[in-house]
Amino acid sequence: MAKQVQQLDRVIIRFAGDSGDGMQLTGDRFTQESAAFGNDLATFPNFPAEIRAPQGTLPGVSSFQVHFADHDILTAGDAPDVLVSMNPAALKANLADMKPGTSIIVDSHDFTTRNLQKAGYDGNPLEDDSLADYNLSVLDLTGMTVEAVKEYGLSRKDAARAKNMFALGLLSWMYGRPTETTIDFLTARFAKAPDIRDANITAFKAGWNFGETTEQFAVQYEIKPASLPAGTYRNISGNLALAYGLVAGGVQSGLPVFLGTYPITPASDILHELSKHKRFGITTFQAEDEIAGIGAALGASFAGSLGITTTSGPGIALKSETIGLAVMTELPLVVVDVQRGGPSTGLPTKTEQADLLQAMFGRNGEAPVPIVAPQSPGDCFNAALEACRIAVTYRTPVMLLSDGYLANGSEPWRIPEADELPVIEPNFATGPNHSTDKGEEFWPYLRDEETLARPWAIPGTKGLEHRIGGLEKGDGHGNISYDPANHDFMVRTRQAKVDRIADSLPPTVVDDPSQKAKVLVLGWGSTYGPIGAACRRVRKAGLDVAQVHLRHLNPFPKDLGEIVKRYDAVMIPEMNLGQLSLLIRAKYLVDVVGYNQVNGMPLKAAELAQAITDLIAHTTGEVPTADTGKMETVQ
Repeated sequence: MAKQVQQLDRVIIRFAGDSGDGMQLTGDRFTQESAAFGNDLATFPNFPAEIRAPQGTLPGVSSFQVHFADHDILTAGDAPDVLVSMNPAALKANLADMKPGTSIIVDSHDFTTRNLQKAGYDGNPLEDDSLADYNLSVLDLTGMTVEAVKEYGLSRKDAARAKNMFALGLLSWMYGRPTETTIDFLTARFAKAPDIRDANITAFKAGWNFGETTEQFAVQYEIKPASLPAGTYRNISGNLALAYGLVAGGVQSGLPVFLGTYPITPASDILHELSKHKRFGITTFQAEDEIAGIGAALGASFAGSLGITTTSGPGIALKSETIGLAVMTELPLVVVDVQRGGPSTGLPTKTEQADLLQAMFGRNGEAPVPIVAPQSPGDCFNAALEACRIAVTYRTPVMLLSDGYLANGSEPWRIPEADELPVIEPNFATGPNHSTDKGEEFWPYLRDEETLARPWAIPGTKGLEHRIGGLEKGDGHGNISYDPANHDFMVRTRQAKVDRIADSLPPTVVDDPSQKAKVLVLGWGSTYGPIGAACRRVRKAGLDVAQVHLRHLNPFPKDLGEIVKRYDAVMIPEMNLGQLSLLIRAKYLVDVVGYNQVNGMPLKAAELAQAITDLIAHTTGEVPTADTGKMETVQ
């Protein structure tokens, strides 16, 4: 009998299991299937912090959430519509996020007394009424997988490892996902292990066929492709997009790119990716520590390359002295900070936005550094390219603040045309630039009138001999100077150079559809998606709210002060305790309202929407004209 097909506009699915159950791979393959189908999507991989937590325990739970839709979406979703749980620990770790009515598909195979105890259960939740509020499907996924692949002669342990592909096949059937991409992926990945290859493909097909034939699932769901602007798209993660942006920065500037870095979660994938692109003039150097990595990168910039270093918050602390040296020597350097929970080692696999003040002030002396931040995984490409533009044009180190949510998340990305990318001019010094009574000389600290950048001279070029370093230099001639007035002048000049960057920035985009809003929500970085989704919900409820999202955090856009003073109230949501709030209050004397969270997880749009609604009511006395419960349908 043909099964019923039900139309949906969006679905949020979370795959959860032990760190060895392949949940990241399963989620990634489902994401690729959805991207191939043409849905808009956003993902949220959630990794355990322990490298090898005891199997079946809560610290070892790994999950992957994917939100896909037939329309433009901004977040990976607040709460799943479907949870696929591979063991008791995965169920317990994720149940608090489930709303009543959520569909839960459980692999019953590992719900043994021992595994239940390891997960902290006193009894079996599959056999009591504790899951009565959910649409529960209990399946022996492991047993069905082992039976399906027995012809390949694998050990039971190896056969059971394919259960994630069985689950993927079942979910692919339920939501009408194309299967070709997954089969091609498995064929290529296990090309040298034919039995493993065939077992995984068979398990995947068995899961699909189980959905097609079982009476346990009577409905198949259809989510139509999204209508996106014309162009060529691919699914991309934030770290991959950032790496591509750095490659583009090298190409658009005509400079060789040198990455000097030390591996650290969650930034290591940038090193892995850039190491593949030697044909674009990329050199990667995995140093013995963070200090050596940035030292090598700054040395490469001195020699005429575009120096890059990548790290997370703990690495920034170690690199701070060399960043100060880059400020003093006025050399191009891009410092990528993929933020994670801190302080110290903190939460290595969780996200946070708590390095803004470190990026702004975390050096000795007056050492101003421009700061840029991407707003989505795909936007990491644009932010990286912008960081390269600023670094080369203004001869300065630039901090690029990504975070774990952006780095590991993914979304459809329209591949830009080459002629859409900015041209970056290094403008190397070509000869002497100052006349003295001794003849023509090269002075390394003469300034470009527009940017205040000093000339960039390749060491060893005849006639361009010069001195730079960590000691203060005299204005223009660059000789060591301890003169108090000169130091004051040079400090102010370096600050003025960073301030000049604001002259090159476009007008700030204010999203205020009604032009009647009294409340502005101001954000930066990865809060863009939750803020945008929350503002959509508030507007759907009949209230007016404006949104501004900052790419440039130092210097601020020149029109930002006028914008924030235009509104009766300004809210700043951040994954910290109020760092941008502090800067905005100090700069513009606006008493902003902070919305702060530091739990290692992205902001939830529904909770933020309620906070915005409360602020609007407090500021204007307005209340929603629509049912606020309907706001749940907007992501």
